This record gives sequence, C-alpha cells and structure tokens, in this order.
Amino acid sequence: MPERGRIIAAHGRHYLVELADGSRLRCFPRGKKSEFACGDQVQFRRTGGDQGVVENLEPRRSLLYRSNEFRQKLIAANVDQLVVVVATEPAFSVDLIHRALLAAEHQEIASLIVLNKCDLTDRLPVARKQLEPFCRIGYRALELSALHQAEQLRPFLAGHTSVLVGQSGMGKSTLINALLPEAGAVTREISTALASGKHTTTHACLYHLDAESHLIDSPGLQEFGLAQIDRGTLEHCFIEFRPYLGQCRFRDCRHEHEPGCALQAACQAGAIDPDRLACLIRLTGPI
Repeated sequence: MPERGRIIAAHGRHYLVELADGSRLRCFPRGKKSEFACGDQVQFRRTGGDQGVVENLEPRRSLLYRSNEFRQKLIAANVDQLVVVVATEPAFSVDLIHRALLAAEHQEIASLIVLNKCDLTDRLPVARKQLEPFCRIGYRALELSALHQAEQLRPFLAGHTSVLVGQSGMGKSTLINALLPEAGAVTREISTALASGKHTTTHACLYHLDAESHLIDSPGLQEFGLAQIDRGTLEHCFIEFRPYLGQCRFRDCRHEHEPGCALQAACQAGAIDPDRLACLIRLTGPI
C-alpha cells in the first residue's frame, strides 16, 4: 500500500521523504527520469529498511524552477513565498533579481527581497539604489544583518512555505543557522541520509520553523534561465507593465522602436523604469 510524504531534501536522484509522524525515509524515483523537487508531496512504497521508491507525484500548488534551451533545474515545489537574498558585499546581480521575481510571478508566488550585511554601512547606499526600482513598483525589501538581526526576518516567514534563493556569498546559510540553531545538525543528518557528503548548499533542504512555517534553502545561483515562459506570459510577469499591455498600436509590438508602443510611452513618461523595459527586450530577444 503506498504511503504519503513530503520531500524535504533532493540531491540528484536521492530524496529524503518525511512522513506525517516526522519519520524520514530515503527514496529513489522509479525509472531513469527524476522530476521531483524539494517540497513535493509524493506517494511512495517501502522497499525494505529505511528506503523506498517514489511512485506518484501529488498535484503541486506551485513549482519554482529555471530553464534554458537545453535543460531545466527544479528549485522548490509548493512554496508560496520567494525570498531573494542579496548583500551589500559581494556585489549582486540585478539581472538575477529580475529573473527570480519573474519566475515567481509566473507561478503566482509572493516575493520578498532581503538585503543582508547592512552593517557594512559604506556599501549600503549603492545596494539601496540598486533595489529602489523594485521597491517603487511594490516589491517588499527588508534590510538586516544575518549575524545580528536575523530575527527580523521571522515574522515575514510566519505561516508561509518560503524558499531562499540568491548568489553564493549572500549569506543564505548564515540566515538559516541564525533562525534555526539546529540546522547544522539537520543538514549533516540529511547529507548522511542522501549519501551526498556535501554541504547544505549543494542540495535543496526544507527546514521547519514551526508547524505552519517552513523554509527551503536552495543552492547558490549564478544564472536564472526563463525559457519555460513564453513571450506573452513573460510580459505579464512584469507587474508594472500590466496596465499597458494590449494598448500598443501593433499587436506584435516588440516594445523597442515601434510607433505607438504603450510601454515605450509609459517609460518616457516615467511610469516604467527603463532598466525593466530593457530587461524584457533582452529576455524576449529577436523574433
């Protein structure tokens, strides 16, 4: 008889499935294809001892992933909040923020930007200036120092299943360890169970903050492909573009130099940030 559980760690074809009673089982997919993500609810069948085989995937509420023309990389499933972690040092990629927020909008996932290492006050003005366009269109941003102020993040996580994403070096692991002092022990246990022998940032891992609040840590990102989103849908993922979509003179407007472009007019009027429009044009590319 199949049993139900949630994947709380994923590393290659190795999964750690947690049951309702808190017990955990090391599982593998049936067949060669592996299409499960951390946070997935699955049905599995025990094969003996503390191992099992995942047989079915239960319907997802959301799936955050990145892709290019060659492959896709699943990040987390069934999350309702994306937390993009950046820092005053080292420098962060604004383009990666654009892309992560767009992927979240595509899945109707709420987003929060966390600016870490704010104790490095000499770098703070530059970082704030980079994030200001996102704040201006309604994205939330929280400034803190993971070493001293991690608890400021906890109220934003309450009642949510959140996923942390960001480039390496932004302080995601420091945040996790500050919020969950036992995280190191949990990570070692999971690494042993997955036989990965790796650090937490080499595989996605779900932690329980409380009964209603969960946090998934994901490996550091250097790129975030959006090949899974078609052009028309991608335009809609820019939340500030929505009032102007469908108002261009030409139905197939590329929003570059075409006459009667509603997005270009809004940009010239100061209602749309030029960098956001440039991002759309870069992502959609030539026909």
